[in-house]
Amino acid sequence: MSLLNLLILLPLAAALAIFAGAPARRTALGATATALLVALAALVGYDRTAGGFQFAFRADILPDWGLAYAVGADGFSLLMLGLTTVVALCAIAVAPANIGNEKAYFASLLFIAAGATGAFASTDLFFFYLFHELALIPTFLLIGIWGTGDRRQAAWKITIYLAAGSFVLLIGLLALYFALPAGVRTFDMVRLPEILGATPLGAGPQKWIALLLLTGFGVLISLFPFHTWAPDAYASAPVPAAMLHAGVLKKFGLYGLIRVAVPLVPEGMRHWADLLLLLLLGNILVVGLITLAQKQLDRMLGCSSVMHMGYAFLGIASLNQTGLGGAALLLVAHGLSIALLFALAGEIRQRTGSLDFKDLGGLLTCAPFLGLMFGLAAFASIGLPGFANFAAELLIFFGAFGNGLPFAGFDSYQFATTLALWGVVISAVYMLRAYRAVFMGGTSGRCKGITDLPAGARWPLVLLVALLLLAGCWPQLLLDFIQPTLSGAPGMVANVR
Repeated sequence: MSLLNLLILLPLAAALAIFAGAPARRTALGATATALLVALAALVGYDRTAGGFQFAFRADILPDWGLAYAVGADGFSLLMLGLTTVVALCAIAVAPANIGNEKAYFASLLFIAAGATGAFASTDLFFFYLFHELALIPTFLLIGIWGTGDRRQAAWKITIYLAAGSFVLLIGLLALYFALPAGVRTFDMVRLPEILGATPLGAGPQKWIALLLLTGFGVLISLFPFHTWAPDAYASAPVPAAMLHAGVLKKFGLYGLIRVAVPLVPEGMRHWADLLLLLLLGNILVVGLITLAQKQLDRMLGCSSVMHMGYAFLGIASLNQTGLGGAALLLVAHGLSIALLFALAGEIRQRTGSLDFKDLGGLLTCAPFLGLMFGLAAFASIGLPGFANFAAELLIFFGAFGNGLPFAGFDSYQFATTLALWGVVISAVYMLRAYRAVFMGGTSGRCKGITDLPAGARWPLVLLVALLLLAGCWPQLLLDFIQPTLSGAPGMVANVR
């Protein structure tokens, strides 16, 4: 059996075992820990000299239509699979005790992990899309049943937005399929770059296919102004669901733009580059200012996640290897850092009963470990040197700004990059203000007498911090897996100018 099939089957089998009577938490932890070991084995066993998609498996379903269940992974896919297994394990580990209907709760988390794993492992566009849709149903259930606040409204809102985005994305994928010559139509993501590299689509079809893909993937990523579902959903979602969706599942759209849109319809992406630059500045500046105004930690983190997607869009808009490499690295960095922040927010809520800044304060005196972890997570989110986010954002800024060089005056890329740099200042302000409100000052009534995180429950947070530091101090370790993907596909490294 392919290692990738095993990665997909492990959470599915664990979910079925839980419904059959197996202990829910223990089974989910065992499955996700095993999946992490399998993902590590795949990363270690990947032959970077040979490159390309490895650990492949294919079963034809409709050969005449070019449809097959097919999995395979190159270096970029393997990093996303590694991110999925790490965040899934940590999300299961930090799930609170005494959950109502525990079996359905943990099974839903496992279905999200399976859907994300299948999407990143698929080399067939149809199953790439289908696996992502599989993960949206348990997301709706987790928010609607086990969420907090106005959870039902948040569940419906995220479902309506993501269903609309998925529908537009499906139209774009079908448009791409039918734009191919009749004799070579396929959903095979391995063959498509070769086919379109030899016989590229015309400028007209590329333009409209790129717009459909950008809109569909953009809604799933929370591209401004289609972003309002994210803060509400993440503030209402149970902590493990917020970790999995913000840390992993939302990266499906960015992965899809890098894997599908940029290499297959590069001229179309160039056509809409200025529009994308304008919208991503909405993510960084408008949503950044909205984040500054938040009074609750969970909503602030939800808005922060939306804001940081603007940097990833900037790297994609650059359409060169430096910027795209930064965007791909940011997928991993942001996935780890936002999962860590939501896990810490959950621990704070569990101990104090509130995430409202006015109810908190002085938590560092009674929970120093939480204060240390939150400080490190805040530094990572801000993009402090030594963390993976810094390396990713630096590559993005260099890649985007360099599109106009040599220049006689600023062009749209340089204006957008210069304005986007102010997002670093904005994020530093709201993260440091949040740290001061929660951990500094006099101890508030809600924070008196609480206990720090016990030693046995600290390892998920330490694991996420350690990976952020490893990738930040040694980003080339990840880039060595990413760069062959970016340089090996037609149109992937072409500059706008």
